[in-house]
Amino acid sequence: MPSTRRPRYNAGTRAPGASSPQPEGGRTDVISASKSADAGKTAAAGGSRTAAEARPGKSSAAPPDNTLDNFAPDNSLDNVLSFPEPKARRRKRILLGTAGILAVLMAGIIAAAVYSPVLALHTVTVDGTRMLSTEQIQAALAPLQGKPLPQISDADVTALLQPLVQVKAATTQARPPSGLHVHVTERVPVALVRQGTAFQVVDVDGIQLSTTTDPASIPLPVIDGGVGTLPKDLFQAITAVLGALPADILARLSDASAKSVDAVELQLVDGQTIVWGNAGEKELKARVLAALLKVPADPKNPVRVYDVSVPRHPVTR
Repeated sequence: MPSTRRPRYNAGTRAPGASSPQPEGGRTDVISASKSADAGKTAAAGGSRTAAEARPGKSSAAPPDNTLDNFAPDNSLDNVLSFPEPKARRRKRILLGTAGILAVLMAGIIAAAVYSPVLALHTVTVDGTRMLSTEQIQAALAPLQGKPLPQISDADVTALLQPLVQVKAATTQARPPSGLHVHVTERVPVALVRQGTAFQVVDVDGIQLSTTTDPASIPLPVIDGGVGTLPKDLFQAITAVLGALPADILARLSDASAKSVDAVELQLVDGQTIVWGNAGEKELKARVLAALLKVPADPKNPVRVYDVSVPRHPVTR
């Protein structure tokens, strides 16, 4: 007996020989999903099947296939998910960039200062000189004129002042925009060395600082014979002792001599003798001698000899 059930058709399909159904309001109840271009082509090819291929009681629409083969990769940059830069990395990048900019700026400032003609030397001021004059120092430093102040060092000044034997050391201080102040430390003269009719002014190292023919004009003790005639060790022993004496005592000496390095003797202008001994403990001996010379003289028992060879047990006689 034939079945009385009528076949059912899914939306978008029609029975053979039937006209396409028109839903109300002209709307279609077909739900569609876009796929890749390749999937669209496949769908179009599949759409060419005739309605006769549809089986009664079954839907002609295939269930959605969610496999990755039906979707083409999307290379659009709009679909790339961008993660924010970590704060620590961003902070480090900013710090490095700032440090680089500052380094470039500092290098530019330093280069401008070192080579700028605005800081060129034009004026030299001097202090600390007694034997030398300011004009002598300025003349010796003339080659530095026009040189930028940052390029002038103490070594440059010392090298130019080397021919002036009176200069022991020199320090400089830049005074922008164009000034340089030079502080000179001169050698200290300690004795006059008799050389014939002339007298050489020497320091504690025996370096000749100047000459004079009038020893009375320079209040320094006289050493008979110089480095050439007096043995070098004796000469150095005498000058070492003289270099330890304060200026006021040094001015009261008339001459100095030594029979050996352990027997240095000094003579005061009033005829008193100072037995010094060797050059050891010379600072202590100088203080003891200064104290003895301050003791009021006794007219009845005048002191003729001050013996400080043993400074902790000085003797006067």
